[in-house]
Amino acid sequence: MIEFGLERIERGMYPYVRVVWGAVGAAVAVATVAGCGPVTDRGDAAAAVTMRMMSAVTAKDGPAACALLAPDTAAELEQSADKPCAEAILEEDLPGPGSVSGSRVYGQWAQVQLSGDMVFLAVFPGGWRVVAVGCTARGDGPYDCVLQGG
Repeated sequence: MIEFGLERIERGMYPYVRVVWGAVGAAVAVATVAGCGPVTDRGDAAAAVTMRMMSAVTAKDGPAACALLAPDTAAELEQSADKPCAEAILEEDLPGPGSVSGSRVYGQWAQVQLSGDMVFLAVFPGGWRVVAVGCTARGDGPYDCVLQGG
């Protein structure tokens, strides 16, 4: 299990995130102002990506599941499994897609609560991508996640 906690990001414990997300946020703001698409409910969009990724794993569609992972998460999976992401993700002990019971957006980050699972996402130029999945709460500590980026 890997530890992950959205509160760590909010407290600035991942300093590289601020630099990357500052640039991503600027790109999203420019795209929104330029009228590159309608503004939709971001929590619903994050939940939809979560469900697509979980459904792809259930359907044994490794390439589709990996396409919805954040780049660092896919790279960490490949490195730890010593296999391509499309193979490795199907071997992870990820929970099946449950029903979405809620989603919360924190700037460029989101968390989606499923029945029995918490999924963390981040915004990239192509949209929401899964950063950590298979996460369970540990009281006041950070979440334990089956899969997350490094």
